[in-house]
Amino acid sequence: MEKMDPVSGPRMLIARRRIENCISSLADEIPRANTKRIADHNSGRLLLEECLNEWGIPLDSIEVLRTDERAPYLSWLDGIWRNTPLPGISIGHSGEWAVCAVIEPGFWIGIDAEPKDRGIQENAFDMIAKGEELDWLKSNPDQAIRIWTAKEAVQKAERRGMNLNPRDIILENYQVESFIHEDQMVSVSWRNAGDDPASAEDDLLQQTRIAMQSGESWGVGCNTTRNNV
Repeated sequence: MEKMDPVSGPRMLIARRRIENCISSLADEIPRANTKRIADHNSGRLLLEECLNEWGIPLDSIEVLRTDERAPYLSWLDGIWRNTPLPGISIGHSGEWAVCAVIEPGFWIGIDAEPKDRGIQENAFDMIAKGEELDWLKSNPDQAIRIWTAKEAVQKAERRGMNLNPRDIILENYQVESFIHEDQMVSVSWRNAGDDPASAEDDLLQQTRIAMQSGESWGVGCNTTRNNV
């Protein structure tokens, strides 16, 4: 794992590792995936393991789940019965590198990286910008890779992916920083966290809470009361 300098803001860990054939306890099964896709995925999850070890998160107690928009997030395993907030995470892949960002609980984070010298054809600019920003980008094509990675990072931090059109993202409205790390342009975005999808244990606790507040008698498996002990 190769750490990168953190950006200003909440506590973060930003790192990368070379993509290789490897395994990870946090990896998903990807049916019919080719060798490269599996290497990309497993390397990203192995890097996440290394980041969480650095953070002090017990790997045998957590799993990586996904929202309906496929955004990954950490959850305690069923049966652990812990409600301690977990950090936000984001993973990306570019060329020979996997990148990962972890942020303190209470925030969501997104990371994206590309080779810093990667060119983007001008005929693709209108896929990521419009109006005045598009005009500016055409006059400053060397900034295209920074804009591209920054908007990808925002999409991840918002947990909306391509449901958030990059042309509609005004970067000044978001917490996002871009920097060059050796051969890569790296962008990181973060925001205050929303709610993660409810787990089965969350649902059970909610049902229990409702039952306790309903005014109905509440027992623990028998009808014994204080008066007849």
